[in-house]
Amino acid sequence: MSATHSLQQLKDSLKATDRIPLVFLGHGSPMNAIEDTAYSRSWTNLGRALPRPQAILVVSAHWMTRGTTLVDVSVMPRTIHDFAGFPHELFKESYPAQGNPDLAREVVTLLASHRTQEDDTWGLDHGAWTVLKFLYPDADVPVSQLSVDMTKDLNWHLETGKLLSDLRDRGVLILGSGNVVHNLRALDWVHRQPQDWATEFDTLFADRLADRDFGALTNRPQLGALLRKAHPTLDHYIPTLTIAGASDARDQLTFMNDSFDLGTLSMRSFVFHAM
Repeated sequence: MSATHSLQQLKDSLKATDRIPLVFLGHGSPMNAIEDTAYSRSWTNLGRALPRPQAILVVSAHWMTRGTTLVDVSVMPRTIHDFAGFPHELFKESYPAQGNPDLAREVVTLLASHRTQEDDTWGLDHGAWTVLKFLYPDADVPVSQLSVDMTKDLNWHLETGKLLSDLRDRGVLILGSGNVVHNLRALDWVHRQPQDWATEFDTLFADRLADRDFGALTNRPQLGALLRKAHPTLDHYIPTLTIAGASDARDQLTFMNDSFDLGTLSMRSFVFHAM
């Protein structure tokens, strides 16, 4: 599969189709929600380029469950400020989108084999609303969120995407939010330059994704120490696999924001869209 690296190329290649693209965004720091950054500007531009969906299903790194997958069926999902130590201004942020209980319950049915259940207590965590506020600033597209089961192997999350893929033909934007490399323990607050191991994993991921070699991206023994360094925990990696799993050979791949923040946060983002 060929890959492009330009929002303008993406916009030019999007055709009138009922098949909604798939999006994964490296969300990075919550501060992107209130600061004018290259990342927040790119999310705004992406929102303008994408066809308007009828609904959004978000797979965020910040809703982790164990032994089950949950889908938020809230009518009005609450804005969750799931962080600490940030300016008061960030805690005042709200994303008042409506939920889509009908879609959420259908997702429960689609993922019946994954022991998926309804939940009405979660809402939208910062992996969701900090990017949605730029993609759809009027909060006028209904949103539901899907958890990630941390007890399952990586292939299981790839299969989750495959089970959800038909939603694309019904106007649903499946949005993954995490980071291709996410190691908070090794952040470089001084030099802010990407670590060699971080760029190695980021490049490997991009190459294997473009080749549709998803097996290489789910093979933990083969990825070995490099994966463990890039992801001391796998929560921010899993959404990349769910989005990849929902794609197929008809899709074209476009990369965005292939850069690093603080040395160990890959902000690489990507879009699968029908050719």
